[in-house]
Amino acid sequence: MGSIISDSQEARLLCRRNQLTNTAGVAPGYLQANLLVLPAKYAADFHDLCLRNPVPCPLLGVTAVPGDAKSIRPSQCIKSKDFDIRTDFPRYRVYSSGKHIDSRCDLLDAWTDDHVGFLIGCSFSFEDALMAAGLPPRHQKTGTIVAMYRSNIPLLPAGVFTGGNYIVSMRPYRPEQIERVREITRLYRSTHGEPVAWGWDGAKELGISDVDKPDFGEAQRFEEGEVPVFWACGVTPQIAVEAASSNIDGLVFAHEPGHMLITDWTSEDLQSLKPGSI
Repeated sequence: MGSIISDSQEARLLCRRNQLTNTAGVAPGYLQANLLVLPAKYAADFHDLCLRNPVPCPLLGVTAVPGDAKSIRPSQCIKSKDFDIRTDFPRYRVYSSGKHIDSRCDLLDAWTDDHVGFLIGCSFSFEDALMAAGLPPRHQKTGTIVAMYRSNIPLLPAGVFTGGNYIVSMRPYRPEQIERVREITRLYRSTHGEPVAWGWDGAKELGISDVDKPDFGEAQRFEEGEVPVFWACGVTPQIAVEAASSNIDGLVFAHEPGHMLITDWTSEDLQSLKPGSI
């Protein structure tokens, strides 16, 4: 389905109708976003966490006021007035006391007037550039969810968020392709930028003992001569919530890994999108 969806609003409406799930390759040229929603009293701390950790948590947008699920600032992020952060992701996760307790297709009956939503940049955003360069990510070719792993890179703390490490996503490439892959993705600083590690030694340095057993998503098939290449991942805020479980009251929501929001930001907006500017 991804190959025939070229419009960002069309993609969001399909997600709202539960007709679209894995968003890899959907609406090429539009930036995709991860999600974290939490009670308003923790919003400033989470905003600071993003500013201190712009590689895994690059901010793209935030709901305008607590409880307002239909407005995102800056307005260029979602231009259509027909938008609802509670429905326009394909699938959501619900956390209570730092534990994942439920997955659902919308947040309509769980959202409160006290919730604030944050959009975080997603590495799916640079995959069409990789495709155009003849470097297609494996999960797009196989129709699987990108592999994601818990790493040993610590987050810089902010407020109630005192622990947790980066989550990283992985795409296989041959060693001679890595420099080109780095060059292409480096431009996308608002959606994680270039890789944080690569190769089998890189996996060990990140504390990943078995690349065939991702913590999120699905294992990827390696072809002869390929090695793993790792990027920071927007699932990281969910790990920060897990680590802050004793400090957070109330329900926290996030996207289901691999199930993103298609924004109206385009690749052409990259120069104006700088992590920490929101």
